Parts: sequence; structure tokens; C-alpha cells
Amino acid sequence: MTPERPIPYQDDFKSADEYVDSLLEFSAASTIFQTLCGGVHILDFFTQTPSLYHKVVPQEWRSWLLRRESMELLDFLMRDDLKTPREDSPPESLVKYIKDIRKHSLQRNLPVGKEKDTRLPRQVSVGMIPKKIHEVSRFADYAVKVADDASITSGKKITHFVDFGSGQNYLGRTLACPPYNKHIVAVESKELNINGAKRMDVFAGVGEREKVMRNKKVFRQIQESQKPVETMKDAEKRRAANPQQLDREGVDLRPIKDLATIYTPAEGKGYMQYVEHRVEDGDLSDVVKQIEKLKIEAPSGNLQLTNATGNPDLPKVLEEISKEEEIRLMAISIHSCGNLSHHGIRSLILNPSVQAIAIVGCCYNLLTSRLGPSTLKHPHIRRNLKPINAPNHNKDLAENDPHGFPMSQRLTYYNGDGVRLNITARMMGVQAPQNWTAKESESFFTRHFYRAMLQKMFLDYGVVRKLPADENGPESTEPVIIGSLRKSCYVSFPSYVRGAIDKLKVDPERALDLDGKMGGISDAEFDEYCKHNEELKKELSVTWSLMAFSAGVVESLIVVDRWLYLREHGEVVRECWVEPVFEYGLSPRNLVVVGVKR
Repeated sequence: MTPERPIPYQDDFKSADEYVDSLLEFSAASTIFQTLCGGVHILDFFTQTPSLYHKVVPQEWRSWLLRRESMELLDFLMRDDLKTPREDSPPESLVKYIKDIRKHSLQRNLPVGKEKDTRLPRQVSVGMIPKKIHEVSRFADYAVKVADDASITSGKKITHFVDFGSGQNYLGRTLACPPYNKHIVAVESKELNINGAKRMDVFAGVGEREKVMRNKKVFRQIQESQKPVETMKDAEKRRAANPQQLDREGVDLRPIKDLATIYTPAEGKGYMQYVEHRVEDGDLSDVVKQIEKLKIEAPSGNLQLTNATGNPDLPKVLEEISKEEEIRLMAISIHSCGNLSHHGIRSLILNPSVQAIAIVGCCYNLLTSRLGPSTLKHPHIRRNLKPINAPNHNKDLAENDPHGFPMSQRLTYYNGDGVRLNITARMMGVQAPQNWTAKESESFFTRHFYRAMLQKMFLDYGVVRKLPADENGPESTEPVIIGSLRKSCYVSFPSYVRGAIDKLKVDPERALDLDGKMGGISDAEFDEYCKHNEELKKELSVTWSLMAFSAGVVESLIVVDRWLYLREHGEVVRECWVEPVFEYGLSPRNLVVVGVKR
């Protein structure tokens, strides 16, 4: 099932190597790309005069871009045929830049004939939204096909699927159920997620609830007498002190949430196993030690095997290897955040038992940096500053983290000092501008505008101070952490300011002198302040559209780096590739990185 191209590059290139060479050259040489992807931060946008728009967008582009409506601009950037003449001709340098971004962004459409989803049984799909159903149904089929092909090639069966960061275990549960009936090892760091997943396993028929005899009358009385809802820690202490919790007549009175979920191996059926483990690198030796080897004796002496993918060669091959006792793993994950994707990819190299991987990454902003500190800003726009209201405990991403980006030697040593993407660039890499609607665009443009206006107001009223420019770039302001606010806060600028101030006041670790600096300002004054600067919103929306469009190359760099890492380990990896596995319109982080061991 190896695709024709090992990475889904555009038709402009003759080979993967030619594409990679051009991608690296463009990302290193284009100043406007580097500025738009890492050099623009919302906090600084209006704290300078003129706004940052006039410093980061080339002069010959500015007036033409400002005349475009939001959706017209998005169509021009991503969908319009650039060869078609326009009445209002765009600058040639802008057209060239758009062509460069388009050709260096990986193709994201599913191959023709691979659009159909497998229908999930109701008891398996319960709790899933349509997006999750699409992802799980497609990925379960995909992972099994990769495993089957690896088994046929090697002559040895993949015995277990290890799901990195399994969460509620939708994927694992699907693979453990018919028609797949796989042995799943769900690796998850949070006990709360594991307990929730086990409850859904019971509903799906993968596991069964521990059966107990109850004195129902006494049990109900105890439930009614429990006034406050106990915390998880209280529940853990209670279970440790009295695991069985028996009444005077010896009847088990544990609530349903405390009952065990029992998984019973059976011929021809899937099996679920949970391992509570925080994955901090690609070494799975601790996980492997906890994996249960199931020995199921079928009447014929062989384990009955289900051919879920319809591969005509599979039954014969698996019949020959069904008695294989060696643990052979496939590491899988849908949207593993940040470094967790790296750990999953490295597991193929670091663990003899891992035979194949299929990893779909997400949350690139949570990646650490292999080449230096994870800066808040591009070095030419903002220096590496800690927010003035950051908590005292250190939550900064690790500096010079060997598990971070980039993974490959090619990107690590490119041009002598390597390819670096700061957190702002990586955060833009998870945008999906092709999916933006007019309503959604207006909504988040408004949110960004309010945040930029608030920072300007903080500066104007002395809450933050302006920092002097250095030899590398212009001046900036002290950053302030606010985070997300309630939906109602975005109804108007006064509502937004009040919501932000209230949130900052509640957290003593992040409090600022807001009462002293801005305590006497009325909502009418806030509203007037916003209206006075309303014309600047267009500049921000145009810049943000350019940033999100350009960030397709950021994601391409991250994904290509992961593919290059596997290819650089050719002594271990027989084949590796990247291809779209989900519909971009439903799940824009849709590129799966696959590796199969020799």
C-alpha cells in the first residue's frame, strides 16, 4: 500500500529529493516567509506607529491587499487560478510569493477512490462527534492495512497495536471490536481518561463490569447519605483503606465507578489492555514489560484469525505464523500532541519489538526545540521575554531538548545552524485557512483585533512598558498572558476588556496593577477607544490571512522532518512515507507518517 510518492509533494517537482531541496532553500531564503511565520505576534501589532502591517508587509502589496474582502483574499491566496487576468492586477512579487507557498505546501487531498468511511457500530461510536467518527473509522482501516502488509513482507504477525496517548480510547476500542479484533495496548498518562474509557468498553462489549452481590436497600441509603461529591483523591484514599467496602452482612457496597472492568481473552476476539504511563521518550521497554501475552487454545490448535481487510494473501501467511509468541508491536496515534508524535516515531528505531508505526501529529506549538530556547517571538521582532504576569513555577518549554524539533540530521544541520521554528510559527502551522468561512473569519479576526487593542491600551495606560529596540529589530512591549475567555466576552470590546481584567484579577500569580492604572475607565470610554482604531482591523485581518496561508509551509517542514528522520535510519527502516489519511475539510491535521521496519 506504499503510495507512488513517499511524500505528497506538488507536481512542480520530479522527486522527493528535489522537493526537499527546494523547500529548505525557500524557507531559509525568503525573508517575507520568515517574517509572516514567526515574526508577527498579535501583541505587537498596534503598539507601534504605524502598525506592524506597514513593517512586515511589502509596500507594493499593501494597498492592493487592503482593497480585498476577506473571502476574496482567501480565494486569491489558495484557490484562484493565478494565470487568469484580473481587472485590478496584483503586484507581480505578490503573485510569485503565493506560487512559492502553494508549490512548497504538501498536497492534502485524499487520493481518488479513498474517500469512503467504514461505518462504525453504534456501541463503538457512542460519544464520538462526526469528526472523530471520520478519523477513527478511516484510521482503523488504514492501520490494519499497514500491519497486514508488514506481516506479509516479514512473515511475522503484528501481535499488538500500541496507541500513544489513547485518551478515551476511541481508536483502540474500534480496533478491538469486530471486524478487526486486535490486541490493543492503550498507553495513557491520566487515570481519569482510563477509567472513562473502561466504562465505554463495557458498553461496546469489549469488557464486562465486575459482578457483585449487593444489599440494595443499604446501598441506596449509603448513596443518599453521601452529601458532598467526593474528589478523586478522597475516592482513592477510601478504596485504599477499604478496597471491598463491605457492610456488616458482608455485602459489597462499592459504587459502580469503583467496580473493575474485566477483559477476557477469547478465540477470534479482540482484547484491550491499559497501561498507565507518561511517554517521555521513544523507549517503550517499560510498556513492553507490562504487555500481556495471550495464549488462546482453539480446538484446532491454532488461533482463529480474522481477515478484516480482505487481503487474499493474508489468511495463508497468518496461518503459518499464528503460533508466534514473540511480541511484535505497531505504534499508532491520532493527533498526538507536540513531542508525543516524535516519541511514537522514534519508537520504531529504539525498540526491537516495534515493527511499524502510523502517527498523525497535532499541536505543533507544544513541540520543544532541539536547537535552542522556544522563543515567544521571532528574534527580529521580539526577544525571548518571559511574560510579566507568568506564574512563578517554570512552565517554559525545555531548551535544547533532544526530543524536540527538528528530528532529522538534515534539518538540524542545514546551512550550518539548522532549521528553527519558534512557537509563534508552529502555532500558525495548525491553522486551516482552506476551511475558513466568512462568519468564522470575522469571528476570529474580531478576537485577534480585541487582543491587539487591549495590549495597546495596556501600553497607553502604563500597565506594560515599551522595551527599547536592539540591533536585531524594532521595539516591543512586555507580553501579558490572558488565555481564553468566555464566548460572551467577545460580544463587544468593553465586554472583552472587562472579561480579561476579571480573569487577571482572579489569578494572584498573574495579577497586574489594573485597578490603579485602568480602574476608572468606563465602558463608553473602552468603546470609544476601539472605534477610534477600528480602521486598523482590516490591516490585522489581511496580515493574519497571509500568515495562516504561509504556515502551510511550516507544517510541511515539520512533517518532512519526521519523514527524513525515518529515511536517515535506513539500516532499520525498510520503507517510510507520508500521505493524507483524513478529509481536510473534516480534519485538517490529516498527514500520517508511516514507517515499517526491515
